[in-house]
Amino acid sequence: MANYGFYFDCNYCVGCRTCQIACKEIKKLAIGELFRTISDYETGSFPTPGYYHYSASCNHCAVPACLAACPEDAISKDPDNGIVTIDAKTCTACMACIEACPYDVPQVIAAKNTVAKCDFCKDLLAKGENPVCIDACPQFALEWGDIDELKAKYPGAVSDIPILPDSTMTYPSIIINPRPCALDKNFRSKHI
Repeated sequence: MANYGFYFDCNYCVGCRTCQIACKEIKKLAIGELFRTISDYETGSFPTPGYYHYSASCNHCAVPACLAACPEDAISKDPDNGIVTIDAKTCTACMACIEACPYDVPQVIAAKNTVAKCDFCKDLLAKGENPVCIDACPQFALEWGDIDELKAKYPGAVSDIPILPDSTMTYPSIIINPRPCALDKNFRSKHI
């Protein structure tokens, strides 16, 4: 069984938000709704400041907290590829998954009275295409594939950086090539 995941190279991301915009566009999300977000962080101070960006979406965790929390069985993990999805027809928008997810990923889609999140662009995958965020990135900071193959390809990549919850909580299918400053525990969120 494959378990699809993402590789994110913090060294290449310039924070342009093209991945975020492409996802928002293809999923036809309303104002305030995002399935992929870019966050900006500062570390250190003069004369050695640090600055980096982080591109986040659903991590399609090996042990999804959202799935365990859903009282309606609206969330499932595909046994063939590990993609975690929410069935909009079954979801009652009770928000249990939102409260359970340590990454703050699921969100209410008010117009549809449901909760939704990144579905790994499974419709594009079915056509042999990449998730839209991958192709949108002008810096090639994102890659997707079987998480074990990505780990073998990028042996220096990590699943834990200080801005994220401990990976042993849900075993997310994300690995990161961090900038050295992204490993600094003294970070500040920077909103632009």
